[in-house]
Amino acid sequence: MTTTELSGKRIAFLLTDGYEDSELSSPWQAVTEAGATAVLVSPATESITGKKGHSQYVDLAVADARADDFDALVLPGGVVNADHLRMDQDAIAFTRDFFSAHKPVSAICHAAWILIEAGVIEGRTLTSYPSLKTDLQNAGATWVDEEVVVDNGLVSSRTPDDLPAFNAKVIEEVAEGAHAGQTT
Repeated sequence: MTTTELSGKRIAFLLTDGYEDSELSSPWQAVTEAGATAVLVSPATESITGKKGHSQYVDLAVADARADDFDALVLPGGVVNADHLRMDQDAIAFTRDFFSAHKPVSAICHAAWILIEAGVIEGRTLTSYPSLKTDLQNAGATWVDEEVVVDNGLVSSRTPDDLPAFNAKVIEEVAEGAHAGQTT
């Protein structure tokens, strides 16, 4: 990976309190080291705190965010974070807009819950934390137990253990750009 591979790209990270710390910090570091600008988007207005204490300032309120202003979306996991986001209408709409624009979206762990709420996974193949298997299948997805799955610009992984593979695929998909199969 070179430090200019994602030069000029803007990547939204959508999350709120209770996220899995490493699922924000590791992909954030990976994309910024590859030259992208990472932007923390959240329903929270000032800062967010992960379940292990990592704290980070919010760059943009999700109510004011537009998918058109970004090249890709990363959805870190964490049960509390994912549960709160899937109940936030602005977060759901923001997520759905990336699919409508055919832009890469990456979700790890419990983050797949918001994809269900956004109505974007029917007919797609993905992975997640194992407890979401039935939820994803009931929403029309094919669930597989693999460290990373890529389906037309949708990157998914199971747990923080999968972060090296997840990060590599996030960078690859963002570098490729729009994917015609990435749609609602």
